[in-house]
Amino acid sequence: MPSLAPYKSDLDYGYAPGAFPAMECLLHRPDCARRVLLHSKAEGTEAAQKLTALAEKLHVRVEIADKALSRISGKENCFAAAVFSKFDDALTPGAPHVVLHNPSDQGNVGTILRTALGFGVEDVALIRPCVDVFDPRVVRASMGSLFSLRVKVYDTFEDYQAEHPGRALYPFMLDGSRSLPDVLSGDIPADWTLIFGNEGSGLPASFAHLGQPVRIPSNEKIDSLNLSIAAAIGIYGFTRGSASR
Repeated sequence: MPSLAPYKSDLDYGYAPGAFPAMECLLHRPDCARRVLLHSKAEGTEAAQKLTALAEKLHVRVEIADKALSRISGKENCFAAAVFSKFDDALTPGAPHVVLHNPSDQGNVGTILRTALGFGVEDVALIRPCVDVFDPRVVRASMGSLFSLRVKVYDTFEDYQAEHPGRALYPFMLDGSRSLPDVLSGDIPADWTLIFGNEGSGLPASFAHLGQPVRIPSNEKIDSLNLSIAAAIGIYGFTRGSASR
């Protein structure tokens, strides 16, 4: 591998900055792990010892790389990272899906990935234009959850539909919507897809004609919820609603 440089989307590898995300990479995507980077200040710590032991077991190179960690993380307090090959997954037919349509904030996407995994949804689609799911800011915000999920990026929502036809679609938007509690009071198919729009513009109006639009009821003191919060409420509601049946 050439000298490590700040992340760019055209690289065939990415970085998992932080001891916990790096460990998640080694645990759940060992075949993708290329290197483990440690800061000299981390030597001898419990986290560094665990990372080193697992990396050696997997025959993954470990090196002290203070300057590289600073370059790839943009921070002075990043003491560990994994370098991993990018991967491409197929989503599971028949399982719940979350679709993020044109998300633009790395932190939101990473948080949603972590939330989805926490509530048992392991298949996530992103629709371009969207953030780079392998951006270190996404990986770190997900706390390494990315490595336990099946994530696929599609050029258009129509491409997603063509690959996964006949699913129960639930776009989160105001037009033509029913409230989340009302929707959850009815029958929820096992192959549901929750669709969330861009942080600023939401979903295009055309999505009102796809499946059953859903809104999260709130009072008039706020105009909208943050994307990651709305996704968390929706995912929690659907996973708990499905589990109770």
